[in-house]
Amino acid sequence: MIDTLIIGGGTAGCVLAARLSADPEHHVRLLEAGPVSTDPAALLDAARMPIGPESPWVWRYPVTLSGAITGNIVRGKVIGGSSAINGGYFVRATATDFAAWSKELDGWSFDAVLPAYRRLERDHDFGDQPGHGTTGPIPVRRAAAPGPLSSEFASACAALGFPLIPDLNALPGAGPADGFGPVPCNIEHGRRVDTGSAYLAPALARPNLTMTGAMLVTRIRFHGTRAIGVDYVHEGKPGALDANRIVLCAGAIESAALLLRSGIGDPEQLRALDIPVVHPAPVGAWVSDHPEIGIDYRIDPAYPTAEGVPLEYVLELDDVEIRPYAVTFTPYTQRLGVALMRPHSQGVLRLRAADPTVPPHIDYRYLSEAADRIRLREAVTSAREILHEIPMARAPDSIPDDAWLFANPATSQHLSGTCRMGGADDARAVVDARCDVHGTTGLSVVDLSVVPVPLSRGPHATTVLIAERVAEYLA
Repeated sequence: MIDTLIIGGGTAGCVLAARLSADPEHHVRLLEAGPVSTDPAALLDAARMPIGPESPWVWRYPVTLSGAITGNIVRGKVIGGSSAINGGYFVRATATDFAAWSKELDGWSFDAVLPAYRRLERDHDFGDQPGHGTTGPIPVRRAAAPGPLSSEFASACAALGFPLIPDLNALPGAGPADGFGPVPCNIEHGRRVDTGSAYLAPALARPNLTMTGAMLVTRIRFHGTRAIGVDYVHEGKPGALDANRIVLCAGAIESAALLLRSGIGDPEQLRALDIPVVHPAPVGAWVSDHPEIGIDYRIDPAYPTAEGVPLEYVLELDDVEIRPYAVTFTPYTQRLGVALMRPHSQGVLRLRAADPTVPPHIDYRYLSEAADRIRLREAVTSAREILHEIPMARAPDSIPDDAWLFANPATSQHLSGTCRMGGADDARAVVDARCDVHGTTGLSVVDLSVVPVPLSRGPHATTVLIAERVAEYLA
């Protein structure tokens, strides 16, 4: 009998499978919808993100960004999930984030999660400093020799009076809260180190751990409100598995969609799709992400460029992150990303159909709150001031207004909160403090979908953290 059946071999699922199977008496089965990678070069090269139109390693989703403006987002569909295809950004969420998290539910303060942050990392730059780890599975490094564009950005920030933050993962109070600094990355010897290679691969020899790829789970099966197994399709053939506990680690989109297809969600919406209701829950009713405005600027064709990670430096301004992307989106053009990290606007995720091959409807509702528009206008103005300090940059002169913002929305692709955490009396909550699904038995969600507040930093490190912490509860 399977003790724990994990759905999704992505960032969180690989961590959970490795940690739970460390107990030889705990039988773990891991199912991944995507292919099982054999370390193709495209997934290892930290200087490139393998998410282009021909990539076989991503899910693709149409989304509505703001009003009638639409777009597309991707998520990793391979062992390691998005940690196998992303830019390597590995920055911890802030103490302010965890203070807000703790207001929603006890047990997730910064002090409570710090041991897990330390346990997961092997920081090659600051491992000997308080609050860091030196023996964890994930290597953490900052660029030792930033490229010319990143160096120019850092010089411009310094010229404008912003302080340097050498370690963006330092303990609270160890340095300035706002400022610019090198980005901690999960990269070693130029290779992207995802949770598949860091956590799962070393554990696969265990006889109590089984992993299967190309297996699409279509539905969770229940006896009453107790989860007892799943239905799946593998190589075109349907099948079923039983387990004592089922844990969804399919990501904020697919975990929510699977709950909805299985009858956990808004009863009215489920009945409209002929899905039998197992338990009412606000799945997908709250979606958070980081709206981002890209400022493109021209550079001299003769200006030297260097290949490195996509993002080597950032400037942190409370709830705004300004990102000088080192990658080129179009010839002789660079992009400065301006991301609002704690937006007030909230989106929704809903099923379009009960068919698992039909992507859900995702409406970000970006800029629907006036406070977000005001803050982004201020941030874009700050970003333009930085560009004016960079001699090689030819910055646009247009002054942002609301019409300009509404015409140019983008997303950081950090969607979270679809199965948000909260107490049993919280009408917005889907899971409890241990990530168990309210109103059910034997069912948990362990990935970015449970985060109940917007995070002030990119989510990769915190997704690993969530799996590390919940592994303690499920062991």
